[in-house]
Amino acid sequence: MIKKLKEMRENGDFFNRTLDIAAVMPVVKEIIRAVKNSGDAALLEYTVKFDGVKLKEIEVGKEEIEDAKRSVDRNTLRCIEEASEAIRNFHYRQKRVAWMEEFGEGVFIGEKYVPFDVVGAYVPASYFSTALMCAIPAKIAGVREIVVCTPPGKDGNVDALTLVAANLAGATRIFKVGGAQAIAALAFGTATIPKVQKIVGPGNVYVTAAKMAVREEGVEIDFPAGPSEILILADETANPAFIAADMLAQAEHGANSKAVLLTDSAKIAAEVEREIMAEPGEEEQERNWIIPGDSMEECIEFANEYAPEHLEIMVKEPMDVLKRIKNAGSVFVGNYSPVAAGDYATGTNHVLPTAGYASLFSGLDVDHFMHRIAIQWLDKEGLRKIKDMVVRLCEAEGMEKHARSIEVRFSQDSSD
Repeated sequence: MIKKLKEMRENGDFFNRTLDIAAVMPVVKEIIRAVKNSGDAALLEYTVKFDGVKLKEIEVGKEEIEDAKRSVDRNTLRCIEEASEAIRNFHYRQKRVAWMEEFGEGVFIGEKYVPFDVVGAYVPASYFSTALMCAIPAKIAGVREIVVCTPPGKDGNVDALTLVAANLAGATRIFKVGGAQAIAALAFGTATIPKVQKIVGPGNVYVTAAKMAVREEGVEIDFPAGPSEILILADETANPAFIAADMLAQAEHGANSKAVLLTDSAKIAAEVEREIMAEPGEEEQERNWIIPGDSMEECIEFANEYAPEHLEIMVKEPMDVLKRIKNAGSVFVGNYSPVAAGDYATGTNHVLPTAGYASLFSGLDVDHFMHRIAIQWLDKEGLRKIKDMVVRLCEAEGMEKHARSIEVRFSQDSSD
């Protein structure tokens, strides 16, 4: 379990977490082609094949949602409502407001923000918290139709908590479809499921591969999100039991989830290994990597290169380390900031880029559900002030008609 930092740097597969995606891509593309060609019929066939259930209806009806509400106990419902409020409070701070200002007399520039009309959210089976994370920022952005796809259970029903959470968060339609076939349905539409403008949400390797595949065909996505991962930076002041608990927690996300500890303390490395080995489950232990470094600086450099989905910082001076972090999906600072707190209760979004994509993408937020339009408004005097500059630049690029479009506005002006 304990590996040398030098060995890990030389292990190309350790950093290349997209290998699993490449392995399943041929199967995923076959599923996508089937859904494009056969629509709902393909969805029903794949639901039998992968979920083991034969559905009569793909869409969740209002009565099913009401039944789900009645089946959820009040304490759990209260906790979902409290989590929803925290998520709303955090994401409301992200919402952009249209603006226009005068930059020089007679020249006004600004921006407006336009929400998408229809977006799709993928919610893994029984991950009701993900329904909140996907639908709430979409609702805040002003999206008109929020379409949720989530796998059915063996009884043909969607998890009751997922239905309650999705409905509470603002989902307008919910479908009993999972896996790569759900992504294909959202991307290209079927007789039942509408085609969406953008697909968001995490999933297993098949879902992530499907999202990447449909993006190649012009359907926008948020980013590759899944399988889940955590990296922990710790020094001698950290609590080994806390570190081990957080690493083992990743195992609950599935066999492909990974946990990494980087520490400049051999003592902490050994103690964390003992804590993990004391837990039953060899499979869980094999997903954990403990990597001692010669210094915290070296560990930080490695962490930035790894670009983890979740980064925990358990050191004596956490703010000093935080200042040097460049690549991470979401950061958890201190001994009492476990990933689970962010997954459910703090209000930050838990739909995050994985497999090193945190060096390129930010986590899911309100901006993912809208696009920005630049605005400029000039009066005649404002245009006059920049006329000579624009004409000169147009001519320098050989754009004579561009220059003429400026000059024509003053051709009848005797003062020019």
